Amino acid sequence: PKENAMSIDKKVSQEEVAQIRAELDVFNAQQTGRDDFQPLRLVLRDAEGEVIAGLVGQTGWDWLYVEVMWVHESRRREGLGTRLIDAAEETARQRGCSGACLSTFSFQALPFYRRRGYLVFGQIDDYPPGETMFFMQKRFAE
Repeated sequence: PKENAMSIDKKVSQEEVAQIRAELDVFNAQQTGRDDFQPLRLVLRDAEGEVIAGLVGQTGWDWLYVEVMWVHESRRREGLGTRLIDAAEETARQRGCSGACLSTFSFQALPFYRRRGYLVFGQIDDYPPGETMFFMQKRFAE
């Protein structure tokens, strides 16, 4: 193809996003010899069946990666986050993981994760302006 025939398109379909992810997964598996990623999704429901908290992540390459964890504002400080992260870590251990990693912001849950043994290994200051993004990890006990 001619160089000037290419274009960057900002309109990307879900199928194209899936293709990009799948292609990178193939490359990563070729490089590491491992293709062991599994989704890890948990929700807590109230008595009426409404979702009041949830965690979305994945395990692979012997690590748990927490993408998102959320607790409904009216239900915070009830231990729901602890129940979720404990369940995720237990599932990760059962899948052979040696640790967990995640990111959080200064206005989110940094003290919560620190109390659970997560350590900051990197940060981006002023992201967003006036705040900090933290990258955290926790090694599971043998």
